[in-house]
Amino acid sequence: MDADSKKRAAALAALEYVDDGMTVGVGTGSTVNHFIAALRDRRHRVAGAVSSSEASTRLLREAGIEVRSLNDTGDLSLYVDGADESTRHLALIKGGGGALTREKIVAAASRRFVCIVDDSKLVDVLGRFPLPVEVIPMARSLVARKLAALGGQPVLRQGFKTDNGNEILDVHNLRITDPAALEAQIGLLVGVVEVGLFARRGADILLVAGEGGVETLKR
Repeated sequence: MDADSKKRAAALAALEYVDDGMTVGVGTGSTVNHFIAALRDRRHRVAGAVSSSEASTRLLREAGIEVRSLNDTGDLSLYVDGADESTRHLALIKGGGGALTREKIVAAASRRFVCIVDDSKLVDVLGRFPLPVEVIPMARSLVARKLAALGGQPVLRQGFKTDNGNEILDVHNLRITDPAALEAQIGLLVGVVEVGLFARRGADILLVAGEGGVETLKR
């Protein structure tokens, strides 16, 4: 089974958690794109979706699914999203697509977070994938110095602006043994909008697609 087939398998497994009449929180990325495609066939059975990015909003609308504002829906029952890395303790690195802030907002508003990944994303220790940090542009150099002091190597994501109009520093060479503590520490740096660690509010359910099928890990 190739990587794309695994992503599709994980996305299809997430449909089990979608109930009729539900407004679904929808994340961003290649695995989520498969989920949106699968949700098209259920578009008349869901009330709508809250999207974490402009890219997912376009795909949802093309699928005939109403995109609703989180300010109007209130708390959500379900959020479905992918990850760039995950541990078996369901701590995640997200933000490879640059939507980490909106993703974290939707995750925080959701009672259940189902994360869909292929088995290449499962790691023992987070940090092989560079950690995205969204920053206010004027604070980029300040934040980069602080991140370097923490042992990372921050690199500006060239030619990229988030949907919020900010910049991304991708932090290389971290070995994240305490994701929740590092999430809190980076989040407190002045000029940081959000950090792509999802540990304090990690996934509730992780669906991992591999050669043998889809494994379900629960918090």
